[in-house]
Amino acid sequence: MNVDKYPNFSILIVDDEPSWLRSLGMTLEGPGGFTNLLQTSVSCDVMGLLERHDVGVLLLDLNMPHIGGEELLERVNREYPEIMVIILSGINQLEMAVGCMRKGAFDYFVKTVEENRLIGGVQRAVRMVELQRENRQLSRHMLKCELEHPEVFDKIVTRNPKMQAVFSYLESIVGSRHPVLILGESGVGKELIAHGIHQLEKNDGLLVSINVAGLDDNAFADTLFGHQKGAFTGAERARSGLIEQAAGGTLFLDEIGDLSLASQVKLLRLLQEGEYYRLGSDTPSQLRARIVCATHKNLNEAVAQGTFRKDLYYRLNTHMVRLPPLRERREDLPLLLEYFLETSAEELEKPVPTPPRELAALLHSYSFPGNLRELKMMVHDAVSRHSGGVLSMSPFIERIGEAREQLVPVADNPFIAMRELPTISAATELLVDAALGRAADNQSLAARLLGVSQPALSKRLKQRRQTDDKGV
Repeated sequence: MNVDKYPNFSILIVDDEPSWLRSLGMTLEGPGGFTNLLQTSVSCDVMGLLERHDVGVLLLDLNMPHIGGEELLERVNREYPEIMVIILSGINQLEMAVGCMRKGAFDYFVKTVEENRLIGGVQRAVRMVELQRENRQLSRHMLKCELEHPEVFDKIVTRNPKMQAVFSYLESIVGSRHPVLILGESGVGKELIAHGIHQLEKNDGLLVSINVAGLDDNAFADTLFGHQKGAFTGAERARSGLIEQAAGGTLFLDEIGDLSLASQVKLLRLLQEGEYYRLGSDTPSQLRARIVCATHKNLNEAVAQGTFRKDLYYRLNTHMVRLPPLRERREDLPLLLEYFLETSAEELEKPVPTPPRELAALLHSYSFPGNLRELKMMVHDAVSRHSGGVLSMSPFIERIGEAREQLVPVADNPFIAMRELPTISAATELLVDAALGRAADNQSLAARLLGVSQPALSKRLKQRRQTDDKGV
């Protein structure tokens, strides 16, 4: 997407009156914010322009010499049905408007219509073209089932199908000007996804990130929009905001679910109007950055509780991805372990240690409430304490044990809903089986999960086998 041109397809204006053509172009480029404009006063040139340029919206005068607007409408609708055609006429005739709409026009305006209504009609047509193109791109990606730019996601270590689907979806929305909302628990890698979105766009601008949690309304406005000299006490010189710094690139707003209601209004206005004002300025500036937001909060619940605006949520939710927690990506654990061992060893300037075979089973048995961040810190701590030979299991056992001790007991008793309760013996057998499953049949690890000694578990399993043999 070229952020210096909006939209990323052309809007072609056709009118045989040069003064009206010039005036309409200034209206669309000024108040409308449309900068990707083509103009011609010769109706015979229209089809050639459509062939040479990527035109998404066509504003067409109805009464022109050589080829009339109605004839052009029919030809464009037949040869380029994906183009949204807006008819402009100097005559306010209902029958003419109805006839043009039946022939495929997207909208119809009288030239004397208010400026804002005409701009609104063009905005609707642009959004329709963007939506159709995004849908087509998404369909192509879903059918291909492969990534066009896998190198963009190289830093995200995964073979999880849900993560692969996220990558594919992000490729399908390249070029869209709508914001992207990234949802997921703390530590799942939301910032890595924001980096991937930025790289996919292949723009020259920067990726500018800010955590908006804790910013009051004034700090939020000044940080994002900047200020003019003298805008407030202490503003001794003008300062650009992050939106300006991210022009031509990506602005990443992390922890958007913690944004104050007053600041939410400002963000909503920015997304709706595509422009903003520096504090102390009366001159608007255009938004030239892709907005990416992230939060670990449940925004649906926040909307229901009144702490997050519904209209802002729907505006942000145009493009949304949800990252699975690490407990739903257990097939990634061996890959992540290897990756974090290598990066930790490099950072600590040590040789890469060899992990014990039991470590994979131990990690598989743990739910990782801190997700990737927790695993990374766990591995880094173990490597920092490593002195040689096979990596010790002790640092992992200590950290997982401490984490389990801090867990709040489960509020819902799984036995309450049962019509008939199992015996203590039967319930114990189920618990033992679950521990062995999580530990991949490693008895030492299963014993740790159950809080018993390995000989005690081994004795119980031996008694079970003897009972089964007698039953046979």
